[in-house]
Amino acid sequence: MASGHPTRRRSRRRHADVDVLEKDDTELRLENALFGDEAGFLDSISAAKYNEGKELQTYGGDSEDDVVSDDDEDLAEVPDEDLFFLDAGTGAAPPTELDIDAKPVAESEQKRPRAVWYDSDDDRLTVSLASDTRLRKLRDTEADDVISGREYISRLRRQYERLHPRPEWLDYARKRRKTSHGAASDSESDISMDGDSDTPTTKPLAEILRSLTPLTRSSNTINGSRKRRKLRPEVIDIQRTKDVTPSGPSSIDTLQFHPHYPLLLAAGPSQTITLYHISPEPPHPNPILTSLHVRGMPVHTAAFNTPLSTTSNTDITDATQIYLSSRRRYFHTWSLSSGTITKITRPLTTIKHDQRTTEHFKLSPCRRYMGLVSSSRKAGGSINVLCTTTHQLLAQCRIDAQGGVSDFDWWRNGEGFAVVGKNGEVSEFSMSEKRTIARWHDEGAVGTTVLSIGGEDSRWIAIGSSSGIVNIYDRKASSFLKILQSSTSNTQGSADANTDSTQLTYRPTPTKTLSQLTTPISSLTFSPDGQLLVMASRWKKNALRLVHLPSCTVYRNWPTDKTALGRVASVALGGIEAGGGGGGQGREWLAVGNEQGAVRLWEVRG
Repeated sequence: MASGHPTRRRSRRRHADVDVLEKDDTELRLENALFGDEAGFLDSISAAKYNEGKELQTYGGDSEDDVVSDDDEDLAEVPDEDLFFLDAGTGAAPPTELDIDAKPVAESEQKRPRAVWYDSDDDRLTVSLASDTRLRKLRDTEADDVISGREYISRLRRQYERLHPRPEWLDYARKRRKTSHGAASDSESDISMDGDSDTPTTKPLAEILRSLTPLTRSSNTINGSRKRRKLRPEVIDIQRTKDVTPSGPSSIDTLQFHPHYPLLLAAGPSQTITLYHISPEPPHPNPILTSLHVRGMPVHTAAFNTPLSTTSNTDITDATQIYLSSRRRYFHTWSLSSGTITKITRPLTTIKHDQRTTEHFKLSPCRRYMGLVSSSRKAGGSINVLCTTTHQLLAQCRIDAQGGVSDFDWWRNGEGFAVVGKNGEVSEFSMSEKRTIARWHDEGAVGTTVLSIGGEDSRWIAIGSSSGIVNIYDRKASSFLKILQSSTSNTQGSADANTDSTQLTYRPTPTKTLSQLTTPISSLTFSPDGQLLVMASRWKKNALRLVHLPSCTVYRNWPTDKTALGRVASVALGGIEAGGGGGGQGREWLAVGNEQGAVRLWEVRG
């Protein structure tokens, strides 16, 4: 124990020998500003005890200015250095800069919905706009330099919207949604619309279609009818625009333009149906409006079903449906107004032996009938006609053709259709009489593949074969008139009701035989006004030709060797006569879908 005492004394001597420097005035003022002194601490405690409870007493009766004046009187005797303290923990920017920049941000943020996630670091961030050349475009004035993080985010958003403006239909849809939510904020319908759900809904799409109405109605009208632009033969003015989609997960097997709006329907084996808004102008060319994925159903055929004539634009939107089918015993309907998907199976149970698949169907131009190609080849095959309203079986057309049905197409008035078999025999079926009224044979038919009817009053009928030959017939020619007159006279002169005048098979002469393609014809599509015919084959690359009507001549200047078509899987034409494919600008479009999943778009100018 004794040995420890000298060590402690030596340690005390060393500490006593250390010289402590006296604090100068600057250090004392800084220490007083940071920590305060004993007198100021006691004064603050006494002032706090004096003001305790007074705030609650003066809240109800006195104004805010009165409360502030009382505090000023209480702190009148406190030294100035005790009224302020320096907090160096946040590292924030000077208050003057943040207060000035925060005011416009608060005004802009009030107009926007409340953010789901808030980052407090944005408030402490400062950005210099003048130091970086890429950020100078965000300045409001040349003297504008340091801004807060919140203001930086706001200006980035503003610059993006300048380069990529929001479409008008988005603001319209948000306004409609805000109005509906304000009227009934507690209703279940609003909750179900805003909530996540696996059930597809297209209510926003219906609003979009209504907002697009002023833009889609053609202004080129004379007494309610649209102007018709004549196309020149041999040379066509056609211009390629921005592709609807450069590629896809599967081939595009079906394409169709909406008859009233600038919409394009595309579908294929990828089990997805997509609606595009045809608007090739930048900054957002041909955007996707909506899409529907049907699991386990590779779509083979899809088509719009819209009213033929309506009195209001709302009726067109509410009644629009999309029919889609696959290699199944059933098909689906998609209502664009309600977004509901309906599976149709019951009417097909009565013909389940003849209709094992619904992959080949066509809707009549009058929108009342749906024709399905039968899968049975018994007695040559048949066409089953359903009502689009009740989906009940209305009629059945059986043909006597070896190999079954190749294809069929409706008359333009929807009161009948023509069906062709593999052997080239064509039957004309009337829906009013529910029977076959005429039969004739395609000249030189070898493995008929496709049939299409177009033009005013169903004037033109084109038939393609597996050899690449396309025959074009004029139904107003004397040979066809003779067929119809003969069938009518035989029906009227027959005493036996079972006598079938269609036993007489005629062989009319085609107006034109086209042999430009050498592989089986897979697509024959007429333009809505009947001036243009597109013939294509998916079995060879770039196998597509345009034909002018009524001259029946093939255009020689398009497509060229450099035209990127690929293997054409589907073709669609829309424009002035369709009432919406041209976007109300008197423009006509040609859309081509290929097996690579791309949809190319051209504008037909004349």
